[in-house]
Amino acid sequence: MMMMMMMTPLSLSSAPRLFLSPLGPAFPPKGPRTLAPSRFLRRPRRRSVPPLAASASSRQESKYLEWDSMTAKFAGASNLPFLLIQLPQILLNYQNLVAGDKAALFAVPWLGMLTGLLGNLTLLSYFVKKKEKEAILVQTLGVVSIYVVIAQLALAGSMPLPHYIATSVVVALGLVLNFLNYFRWLHNGIWQLWEDFITIGGLSVLPQVMWSTFVPFIPSSILPGTVSCVIATAAVILARTGKLSEKGKNFVGSLSGWTATLLFMWMPIAQMWTNYLNPDNIKGLSALTLLLGMIGNALMIPRALFIRDLMWFTGASWASVLHGWGNLLCMYCFNSISRYFFFGATTGLILWLGMALRQDMVVYGYGSPVRSLKELMVGE
Repeated sequence: MMMMMMMTPLSLSSAPRLFLSPLGPAFPPKGPRTLAPSRFLRRPRRRSVPPLAASASSRQESKYLEWDSMTAKFAGASNLPFLLIQLPQILLNYQNLVAGDKAALFAVPWLGMLTGLLGNLTLLSYFVKKKEKEAILVQTLGVVSIYVVIAQLALAGSMPLPHYIATSVVVALGLVLNFLNYFRWLHNGIWQLWEDFITIGGLSVLPQVMWSTFVPFIPSSILPGTVSCVIATAAVILARTGKLSEKGKNFVGSLSGWTATLLFMWMPIAQMWTNYLNPDNIKGLSALTLLLGMIGNALMIPRALFIRDLMWFTGASWASVLHGWGNLLCMYCFNSISRYFFFGATTGLILWLGMALRQDMVVYGYGSPVRSLKELMVGE
């Protein structure tokens, strides 16, 4: 699930339109100085900014800076729910394991948890490259906590042992390389190899996980992952050998981040499909874990919107609305949680999203939140 962090504040130059007076420049453009043709002709006086316009511009700048700081604090506050997010599920799994009820752990699909883990690991590399410390902490917490759940699923026999061993190796390698790269202790060539690995790995795993989710309703096959692996490998080789245009290189470079986002987006679908197939096992889900995930991702939405990071906004919104609220809806429909719990969470999420859209509109001086969303999607 998306882990999504107090971010580095943007410079004021990122939104220059906020600080321009609606009346135009305070002073006329300076040109070559010329002597007046007559001493009886006076030189034009310099225009000054009307006090009201200057005050409005100052207030707008103040609102922008305050919201910049607040969104960074919200993102940083997401560390708390993400720190606790898997704890209820871990404790519930532990109780079921001690009681010998291993079947209850099958309510947590290991494929869904694996997609979340790989998504966290890939986004960890994405934010390490951007040196976003709070985001790095969130993704690291996500990797560690989900890995603990996966270890419990392996103990219960829900996850095949070979898959668990391979996952453990990748997680250990990823954490070490990201740590070394953050402190600039890693050679650029090794980091580039790691980026190529997560790009190929992510593009190979995503279609394979999507296919495997619906087995046995569709025949079991490794064809989706194999075909995607070949295509991803070819794309990476072409990019590294200079056979692609600059635009093509940038596209290949962005694939790992978008793959991680799509892995997160598939995670709730895998969980909902499991709920549909085995509604009796829904008691094995922790409503508190889902609520914490919804809150943590929702806290990051204002920051992602404010800095116009489409990938981050997409992942955080999807995880909050579909993975968090959507699975709570499933639990409510199966009478696993009370109506007060569900409608309280629903009301809080709606109010939060409405506040984020409205405040972003205000600080950018727009007349509608639609313009903020348009800039996010297609740029200015």
